[in-house]
Amino acid sequence: MPTVLLIEDNDKLARGLQSNLEFEGYSVLCANDGGAGLELAREKRPDLIVLDLMLPDTDGYRVLRTLRDDGDTTPVLVLTALGEEADKVRGFRFGADDYVTKPFGSQELTARLRAVLRRVSDTASEPAIEVGELVIDLADRRVRRGDENIHLTPIEFDLLRVLAQNRGRLVTHRQLLQEVWGPAYGDETHYLRVHVAHIRSKIEHDPSRPRYVITEPGVGYRLLG
Repeated sequence: MPTVLLIEDNDKLARGLQSNLEFEGYSVLCANDGGAGLELAREKRPDLIVLDLMLPDTDGYRVLRTLRDDGDTTPVLVLTALGEEADKVRGFRFGADDYVTKPFGSQELTARLRAVLRRVSDTASEPAIEVGELVIDLADRRVRRGDENIHLTPIEFDLLRVLAQNRGRLVTHRQLLQEVWGPAYGDETHYLRVHVAHIRSKIEHDPSRPRYVITEPGVGYRLLG
C-alpha cells in the first residue's frame, strides 16, 4: 500500500482528498503547513508527496526546494491554482514531478498519482547502463560519474533513463514528454529545456559543450558516450 503525504492547508479539500485516496487504496499522511510537511517527509519517508503551493507559513516552492536540497528524491505532485506556464516551469525547475491545476477532478488526480508511481517502479528490476564515465543504475535510481555520486531529481532521472535506454538514438521531444510525463503531454518542450539544462549542469564537465546529452535542434535529444 503506497503512502502519500498530503501537504494542504484547506481542511475541506484535504479531507476530501484523503477520503478519495484512501478509497483508492493509499495510506495518507496529512500536514496543513510546510513545516509540518517537511517533518513528516523526513520522519515517515512517504512514497509520494502531494504539495499545495499556497501554504500559510511558506510557499510550496520553498518546501520543494528544501526537499531536493536535502537529497530527498520522493516524487512530488504539485497542486496549485497558479496555472501560468511560468509557474509550472518554476515548479519543475525546483524538482516537481507533475502538476495539477485547481480545480481538478479526483479521477484526474489519482491517474496522475498512479502514473508518477509507475514511472518510479518500472525501473525496479532493470540493470545499470554505462555511458562513458556515467553509470545509470536503473534499479536504485542512482547516477555516478566515476567515483562521484550525482544527485538528480526524480524527473531528471526519468529523462536520463529514457535517453539511456535509447542510447545513441534520437529521442523526439514528444517521445520524451509522453514516456516521462504521460500521454497527455506532447507539446510542452519548454519543460524539457529546463530539465535538460539541469541534467547537463550535473553530469557534464562543461555544460556549455555537452558530451553526453546532445540537442537535435527542433527535434529532440540524443545520449552519446
